[in-house]
Amino acid sequence: MTCALEYAPQLRARGYRMTPQRMAILHVLRHAETHLSPAEIYKKARLEAPGLTEPTVYRTLEFLADIALVRPSFSSSGHLTYEMAGNDHHHIVCRDCGGEVEVEHTLLESLYRLLETTSGYRSINSHVTFFGVCPNCQAK
Repeated sequence: MTCALEYAPQLRARGYRMTPQRMAILHVLRHAETHLSPAEIYKKARLEAPGLTEPTVYRTLEFLADIALVRPSFSSSGHLTYEMAGNDHHHIVCRDCGGEVEVEHTLLESLYRLLETTSGYRSINSHVTFFGVCPNCQAK
């Protein structure tokens, strides 16, 4: 797993070690093309780490989110999902068909700066989902 080479130094630099469970979960998330629920991560990761338990997946995901290697977010249905940190983006979800598009974070950077200036908060980190009606559904 090349993910160990990529993420083990990041963990070690923070004083943590790369466990087989962490490696399996990071590998699954690194190669996922979408956000995954903890249950989906468990299902895929246990193929690489057969002794992995679902509670371990939840604890590990919380740990990895706390140290900013993964990012939790909520799907359009309100379910908790995870993805690798670093690819800052947001979503627009169609209220009618459920279709979804990604929005690059750069489009919202000025809003984030304004929020920091007016609120006094720093390092605001979020994953925003907007809802609307897509062009296909508008045409119907």
